[in-house]
Amino acid sequence: MARKVILDVDPGIDDAMAMCMAMFDPRLEVVAVTAVGGNCSPQRATRNVQAIIEQLDPQRWPRLGAASPPDNGLPVDGRHLHGIDGLGGADFDVAELHHLHPSEKVICDQVRAAPEASVTIVAMGPLTNIARAFHRDPELASLVGQVVMMGGTVSGPGNITPAAEFNIYCDLVAAQAVFRSHSTKTLIPLDVTNRIVLSYDLFNQLPDDSTKVGRFLRQILPPAFRGYRQQFGLEGIHVHDAITLMAAIEPHLFTTEEMAGDVETMGELTIGMTVFDRRRVPAWRHNMEVATDMQVDAVTDAIIGALIESARRAG
Repeated sequence: MARKVILDVDPGIDDAMAMCMAMFDPRLEVVAVTAVGGNCSPQRATRNVQAIIEQLDPQRWPRLGAASPPDNGLPVDGRHLHGIDGLGGADFDVAELHHLHPSEKVICDQVRAAPEASVTIVAMGPLTNIARAFHRDPELASLVGQVVMMGGTVSGPGNITPAAEFNIYCDLVAAQAVFRSHSTKTLIPLDVTNRIVLSYDLFNQLPDDSTKVGRFLRQILPPAFRGYRQQFGLEGIHVHDAITLMAAIEPHLFTTEEMAGDVETMGELTIGMTVFDRRRVPAWRHNMEVATDMQVDAVTDAIIGALIESARRAG
């Protein structure tokens, strides 16, 4: 039986790549895709989720959830890497949909509609929606099977400040609430995701533009390569969210460790930092699994293979 998943995304080119992988994977039943502000505004994230689904046109459409701003607004965005619209400036047309429910309501509905602990939430953006869903329905945290989250760092530097990773920094209060919740959590930090850089040779391996997936990826990926070259001098791109999805699908490719984690919400220099109690005699209770390593070549091959297989299945 396919595993029920909710994709919580802030598209974002790497989110879009992960959606391409997930929508046609027979091991997954994507019951919902919920938008959250992060790489782009909440309004644009909602539009991008719809645009991606329309471009891919899967046989079974998931429920869509609309993003709303975090309580304190978005402090940053990712347009320097993902383009003005979050999808490399492709600016896809979308049909006008009315009465979209808020993302947190969709999450609550889908978790409640499934058998107990059978839904996995793959959170690839800020944790705004997850925190709101847990607040809206206090029992929900114990009903979710697993929350797989892309975010934070353990030992390495941040990517938005010297101490903070982007997803956590965008809504640090929500991140702290999810970290402290009673849900079963796996964190995929930058320490791990930064180990994969996909070179421009990726285009030689992607499906061609006669397929829906190939055509879509070839529209959105070139601006990402330009952004990484201009911002970081890299001749390749990171795909944090695709790696996070792979951690949910192929956990045996990752090494994890039980840790006690929290989020700094008040520091002047460290606000948004993920902090782990790794003292010889820790005082904090372990509250999540944290990925500490992965089989880099195997994960890279699995991502490329998933995109090729999605193109074959999508047509």
